[in-house]
Amino acid sequence: MSTAVPEGNVAGRLSFVDRYLAVWILAAMAVGLGLGRLVPGLGDALAEVTVTGVSLPIALGLLVMMYPVLAKVRYDRLDTVTRDRRLLLPSLLLNWVVGPALMFALAWLFLPDLPAYRTGLIIVGLARCIAMVIVWNDLACGHREAAAVLVAVNSVFQVIAFSALGWFYLSVLPGRLGLEQSGLDVSVWEIARSVLIFLGIPLAAGYLTRRIGEKTKGRTWYEAKLIPRIGPFALYGLLFTIVVLFALQGDAITSQPLDVARIALPLLVYFAVMWAGSMAVGRAVGLDYSRTTTLAFTAAGNNFELAIAVAIATFGATSGQALAGVVGPLIEVPVLIGLVYVALYARRYFTAAAVPVPQEDPAHV
Repeated sequence: MSTAVPEGNVAGRLSFVDRYLAVWILAAMAVGLGLGRLVPGLGDALAEVTVTGVSLPIALGLLVMMYPVLAKVRYDRLDTVTRDRRLLLPSLLLNWVVGPALMFALAWLFLPDLPAYRTGLIIVGLARCIAMVIVWNDLACGHREAAAVLVAVNSVFQVIAFSALGWFYLSVLPGRLGLEQSGLDVSVWEIARSVLIFLGIPLAAGYLTRRIGEKTKGRTWYEAKLIPRIGPFALYGLLFTIVVLFALQGDAITSQPLDVARIALPLLVYFAVMWAGSMAVGRAVGLDYSRTTTLAFTAAGNNFELAIAVAIATFGATSGQALAGVVGPLIEVPVLIGLVYVALYARRYFTAAAVPVPQEDPAHV
C-alpha cells in the first residue's frame, strides 16, 4: 500500500473524477432508468443474451470493471493476508453466519405478506460479494491484497455452501419456526460457473498482466506507467454496468414503485447494519483502517450476479424473486458509494500510520 499522509492532505490529492464520483454514478442511474422507461424493448434486448443467467452487457461491464483493480494487486504480498486470523475469521463469521441470518430475519420482518420478494431477498443474502466489492474497497482506500484474498475465500465458500444454506434458510429453518417454506433448485456447477466467470477471468487477467508486465519492464514501470493507463477503465466499467442494470429494469422499477420501496427498506437496513457492524468488529479486534474497511465492504456487499441468475433459473425472469434480486444492486450501488464517503471520513478514528494515500489514477481504480 501507499505511504500514509496527514488527513488534511487527502482531499487535495483527489482528482476531478474522484471529487464528483457520486455525481457520475447518480447520472448513470438516471440515464439507465430513462433508457429503460423511454426505449421500448430495450430491457428485453439487453437480457436476451445471457452468461450464467446474467445479461451479457452486464457481464462484460463487470469484467472490465474488475480487471484494472485486480491488475493492481501485489500478489507476492498475499501470504501476509492469509496468515492474518484477525481478518479471516471475522470475515468468515460475518459473511457466512451473520449476513444470511440477518437477511433472513429482515426479509420475514419487513415482507411477511410477500413470499416471492421475501424469498428473493433471502437468496440475495446467501450470495456473498465477489465482484463489485473490489471497486468499493479500492475507492475507500481499503487493502487490495486483503480484498483479493477475502473475495477468493468467499468464492470457495460460495461453491460449497450456497445450496446448503439455501435449503436451510428457505426450507428447514422456516419449517422449524412454523413459517411458510420454499425451495431452491440450483446445482453446485451453476454456482461454480458463475464464480469462474465473474472472478476467475478478471483475476487470471490481472495476475498475468502483473507477472508479464513486471517481468518484461519491471515493477517501477508497471506501477508508474501501465497502471495509470488501465486504471480508469474500472470506473468506465462500473458506470456502464450501472446504466445497463437500471435500463434492464427501468420500466419495472418506475411502474411498481411501492413494491420496489417495500423491497428496498430491508436492504437499506441490511447494508447499514452489516457495514457498521463489520467496521466495529474490525476496530474491536485491532485491525488498521485499510483492513477494517476491506472487512466491512466484503461483508456488506452481495453477489447480485449469482442471486439474479439463481432467481431467474428457479422462479422465472418475471417472478417476484427475480425482481427482488434486481432491486438488490439498485439499492446497493448508491448505498455503498455513500458508505465509501463515510469510510473515508472515518479514517480520523484510526491511527495516521494506518491510513493509505488515495491512488494517483482516476477514481482510485
